[in-house]
Amino acid sequence: MTRIKVFACEPQPIVVEGLARALEQNTDFELAGSTTGLNDALDAVREHHPDVLLVDQTPGLKAVFQFLADVKSTWPHCQPVVWVSDLAEIDCFRALQLGARGILKKTAPISVLIECLRAVNKGDVWIESSLAEHPMSSLDRRNSPRLTPREREIVHHICVGLKNKEIGDALSITPGTVKVHLMHIFEKTGVKDRFELAVHGRRMLGLDRASDGTRIERAPVTEGSLA
Repeated sequence: MTRIKVFACEPQPIVVEGLARALEQNTDFELAGSTTGLNDALDAVREHHPDVLLVDQTPGLKAVFQFLADVKSTWPHCQPVVWVSDLAEIDCFRALQLGARGILKKTAPISVLIECLRAVNKGDVWIESSLAEHPMSSLDRRNSPRLTPREREIVHHICVGLKNKEIGDALSITPGTVKVHLMHIFEKTGVKDRFELAVHGRRMLGLDRASDGTRIERAPVTEGSLA
């Protein structure tokens, strides 16, 4: 069995040791290594080719954001997860735009950490923040919005982070047509913008695994509300 290689950018040795012990309990993981800061992390990514990269936010958001962009160009197959104490919604959004595939709180239980790592490794996007707790009354009132097959395709592409031009190319339609479909989707579902659609789109499509408290993988938005 091919193990999921995890690398950590984490300044506290005790946290790295705890991570190593947690991963040892799961046979599908291995800790490929760690660095205490971002300066040596890119070289380590080149050397170890990790599947998932845990990035502590301590160096500051500006440095972390630049690092995320650098990782994407250094090893595109690496899935970065920003490991945070707390993160504002706009900063969470920005991190996902720059290539993060997960936002995970350090206070999360080990079981959630493991689930997050598995999710981003298989291509899902994970948000562990206040975003996950935001209610959306419009969807509560419309539990099953009646989307057309084309609209469902567009919601799916939004959930994996594609821009309108990329969606148009994938579906052989123009970006303008994608925008029109998005306007109809907003009207039918009651979502206010592209970001909210990206966060809740999986539930609209019936792809969330549970509604009983199980964590849900969520997806980023890439541009403005209709870009």
